[in-house]
Amino acid sequence: MNEQYSSYREAITYLYGLQKFGIKFGLSKTSNLLEALGNPHVGRKYIHIGGTNGKGSVGAFIATILKEAGLKVGMYSSPHLIRFTERFRINNEEMTPAQATALINELRDVFVRDEPPTFFEATTAMALVYFAREKTDVAIMEVGMGGRLDATNVITPLVSVITNISLEHQFYLGNRLLDIGAEKGGIIKEGIDLVTGATQSQVIDLFRSLCQEKGAPFWRLGKEMRYRRGKGSTLDYFGIARHLQKLELGLKGRFQIRNGALSLAALELLEKKGIKITSEQIREGLKKTIWPGRMQIMGKAPTILLDGSHNPAAVSALAASIKGDFRYRRLILVIGVMEDKEIGKILRAIVPISDYAIYTRPVYSRAASPETLATEAGPLHKEGEVVPRLTEALDRARDLADPEDLIVVCGSLFTVGEAMSYLDPETYKPDGF
Repeated sequence: MNEQYSSYREAITYLYGLQKFGIKFGLSKTSNLLEALGNPHVGRKYIHIGGTNGKGSVGAFIATILKEAGLKVGMYSSPHLIRFTERFRINNEEMTPAQATALINELRDVFVRDEPPTFFEATTAMALVYFAREKTDVAIMEVGMGGRLDATNVITPLVSVITNISLEHQFYLGNRLLDIGAEKGGIIKEGIDLVTGATQSQVIDLFRSLCQEKGAPFWRLGKEMRYRRGKGSTLDYFGIARHLQKLELGLKGRFQIRNGALSLAALELLEKKGIKITSEQIREGLKKTIWPGRMQIMGKAPTILLDGSHNPAAVSALAASIKGDFRYRRLILVIGVMEDKEIGKILRAIVPISDYAIYTRPVYSRAASPETLATEAGPLHKEGEVVPRLTEALDRARDLADPEDLIVVCGSLFTVGEAMSYLDPETYKPDGF
């Protein structure tokens, strides 16, 4: 037995140290960890959510509605914004530091010394053990990257969800949309319903073919389940059995209408498996849903809007929501992006709607330099400046802004998480080290 860590700080520092092993695809290490602990995940109820954007929002909608229906609901998501324990929630309550420390110690005892797991493999095993021991009625598992060889793919869910597909993580997943679709389609299981919000015809054909091969019922948002944007950004939903109108969403942004509809489509399929949910529980759950760092208002006069969009499709959706749903005199952009992202495309999606751009970076090793961002944005001919530290960039934006202006902070979940801690340190306390 390894020496036990007595503090959360020691345990988390050890776990973060596994990041040096990078990203490795495959299910064997996660399966081996779980087998050493008695396969606690086998026979439990899950919802598996993959896709490019919207996974967390769809999961949050589903989790809140199921909680409203009286169920004990686990949710595993990544990355975290501020605290490591955010990744593991039951009925929206985070795992405690003491629980995390105990699980890390336990998992460490079954690691193969010469072939330790990656950080994500270890955290996925933690989630599955935690939810099993806490006896969740349903646990929502968000795919980390891809799907086919993602550590979360050791589960057998009641329903599989693929939100949408766009180009991302091409070094790992492939350069073509169909390559990425095939990896994400790897979560499709024998006989298990798949519902998707994908819109590209070639991707839809691919998913349909994969479902036919595996005898998995195939459902599409926009065909079997339809929706429309109602008055005042409400949702009207027309499903296979349920029709609901004027549904209010707790998450802001026009793109959340589609995420809300996809969550209702998944819940309809869940109801076919015997989980009962009333229309009133759906209505209340949608309204009460919270998912920090996504179209989140954190200040007034000037309005400060934070959004963790970090790829071109998500940033384009953010820009559309800003133009359609906000009124302001000037838009001051604070942006920090990871160096492995499509920086040029991200900047082209958001910088043109700004009046002034501040290029910065969060305190994170993979963040692109602000100078790189400014250089990439040069051809867009927007006024702006480089402020290397994110906290100073936020102060600079507030100094520049008048009460009727809008400050938008985006480009990465790491950027948004650090901004949340700085703007409201009491509510969003980071790990204490």
